[in-house]
Amino acid sequence: MTISIIYDSGFGHTKKLAEAVAKGATEIDESEVHIFHIGEQTNYPWEILEKSDAIIFGSPTYNSSISAKLKAFFEASTKAAWNDFKWRNKIAAGFTNSGSLSGDKLNALITIALFAAQHGMIWAGLDLHPANPESPLSTKDLNGLGSWLGAMALSENDSPEVTPGEKDLKTAEYLGRRIAQLTKDFIN
Repeated sequence: MTISIIYDSGFGHTKKLAEAVAKGATEIDESEVHIFHIGEQTNYPWEILEKSDAIIFGSPTYNSSISAKLKAFFEASTKAAWNDFKWRNKIAAGFTNSGSLSGDKLNALITIALFAAQHGMIWAGLDLHPANPESPLSTKDLNGLGSWLGAMALSENDSPEVTPGEKDLKTAEYLGRRIAQLTKDFIN
């Protein structure tokens, strides 16, 4: 089973999240994980994405939406994938971060989810209650920002060496494991 993670990262925070998602996904047997930072490139890995069973998208939240580079990738996918629905029935998920508690990260995840829906993909969000230190659940420290649509992180410090924090990275790992397990269950 192949899982691809495609993301943009302006300062390195989203890269840390992408690496955490990949770490979680690799923990599921039979998973082959590809990770792509789109950065300045326009030569996107269309063939690998077409062969993937799941695609997880990541972007920093800039001005309440996704980055311009991820948006350019989305627009390029029209000819490369959308016209022939090459991503139909693939599992999809997303993650994002911003420098403030809200930062309108939900809008960035909604943008990614709508993009996936337009490709006929099957969206999977987080199946976690918001963090609650009093909870008896083993996941009581995950999902600190209380997102259901995807993984969210706070990157309030300019240095990606400091943020996102450990709980947000563990939530991203959880998302990777969840998507890998769902994908494995779905294709078997």
